[in-house]
Amino acid sequence: MASTSAADSAKAAVFVASEDYQGTRIKGPDFNIPIELDALLKSYETIGFQASGLSRAIQLIEKMRKWRLSDEPINPNLQNEELDPEVRANTKCNIFLGYTSNLVSSGLREIIRFLVQHKYVNCLVTTAGGIEEDLIKCLGPTFSTPQGEFNLDGAGLRRRGLNRIGNLLVPNDNYCKFEDWVVPILDKMVEEQEGEERVRWTPSKVIDRLGKEINDESSILYWAHKNQIPIFCPALTDGSLGDMMYFHTYKTETPLSIDIVGDIRRLNDLSIKSRKAGMIILGGGVCKHQIANSMLFRNGADFSVYINTGQEFDGSDSGARPDEAVSWGKIKIDGESVKVYADATLVFPLIVAGSFGKAHWESLKQHQS
Repeated sequence: MASTSAADSAKAAVFVASEDYQGTRIKGPDFNIPIELDALLKSYETIGFQASGLSRAIQLIEKMRKWRLSDEPINPNLQNEELDPEVRANTKCNIFLGYTSNLVSSGLREIIRFLVQHKYVNCLVTTAGGIEEDLIKCLGPTFSTPQGEFNLDGAGLRRRGLNRIGNLLVPNDNYCKFEDWVVPILDKMVEEQEGEERVRWTPSKVIDRLGKEINDESSILYWAHKNQIPIFCPALTDGSLGDMMYFHTYKTETPLSIDIVGDIRRLNDLSIKSRKAGMIILGGGVCKHQIANSMLFRNGADFSVYINTGQEFDGSDSGARPDEAVSWGKIKIDGESVKVYADATLVFPLIVAGSFGKAHWESLKQHQS
């Protein structure tokens, strides 16, 4: 009798009755039949784990991309409410794109350039390497390590004049070429600073000038200058460009002066004036927090997509999940957000293909027909 009772208890523990749950069923793509890219990306929605996050990222970017003020009802309680139907139809969500410097060293540079070239983003925030590596690639190539290996002998590479970024190699001669190119520009900028123009340089103005001078269509900075899309870099001196500025102080009586306060005002004002704001942030650190902090001044971003491999357990902002930003007012309480735990070089090309790229290719087809 006791053994029967124990068996019944064990059976009840194993076979707990389920509620009648209705939700998205998990199912992957069927490769028994040919599948197009769009259908493959659509299938990520039901694969699960980080594939679901990637699908959600595409959905949120589509919302950023498609939103118009005309989608919203007119608010009669706002004194400055825009009433002109044409203006409302042309008022879009401002998209703030942040990325770390290593991603410009990688082939994601060409994807970021595409977004800037076609004005699909309104503002960029990056680190010093995100500026200089874009320019340096116009002067000399970056290479992959043999078979994409990460574990190369550092001392041996140093003797050969090869700098390693993960599994990428940058010849040190590229930085010598960069010095030859940038120092005369720094000279001109000092002249304009001290001359009749009395130019007050900010990091974004310096970057815009470099984009003008590089005159190379493969460059992110070139298209940002051409389309007047601001690039902010609070840590502009933290890299080779800072090295060049340091050396330059020994070649000129008056050093170049750069005002970082002017840029924080410009970035925050852009956030405040956005009727709708979306964040796409690749990686962490300065580029992530600078954009998120600017959203605080408008009580948070409406749409947010984080892509990084950081974890939240160490308390870093880089690894923090979107819900932490909600607590600070950097993402709206009713905002939509997702974090994709992945290397951006793996997933961002797919995300862009399923959003900006898809819309771009469809637009080209319409114009050609």
